Amino acid sequence: MSKRLDYNQIAPAGAKALGGVYGYVLQSGLPPVLVELVYLRISQINNCAYCLDMHTRDLLKKGQQIEKIALVQAWREAGNLFDARERAALAWAETVTRVAETGVPDEAYEAAYAEFNERELTDLTIAIGLMNAYNRMAISFRNTPQAALEK
Repeated sequence: MSKRLDYNQIAPAGAKALGGVYGYVLQSGLPPVLVELVYLRISQINNCAYCLDMHTRDLLKKGQQIEKIALVQAWREAGNLFDARERAALAWAETVTRVAETGVPDEAYEAAYAEFNERELTDLTIAIGLMNAYNRMAISFRNTPQAALEK
């Protein structure tokens, strides 16, 4: 599959705006590994090869074990490998990413709110929205995963 266009070059102001949101999330105070786990899960749901590759690499650089990374898509069955906040964040990421199907039910909100304060939950939701936007850009314009470039 070949890249369709380079949106960073075509719309640099738009790319910079997304980058500004990314920077906001980085400084939000949410744990970086938690955010990367959420980004990876969203990218799994959306089948974004480019982002799957990138977030897997980022989690490895952050010292996460391959076993944990491999089980992100099955986090519910992974026992205590994921802590309570990670499980809440992954569940919230799933329901928000699948908003058209889930409607983000009250039970999902209450479960997330039990682990995150209002600011954290707002910032987490911003991060989820951002990754969904990035996934849609990468998939639509066929960004090539780094792993495919290394072959």
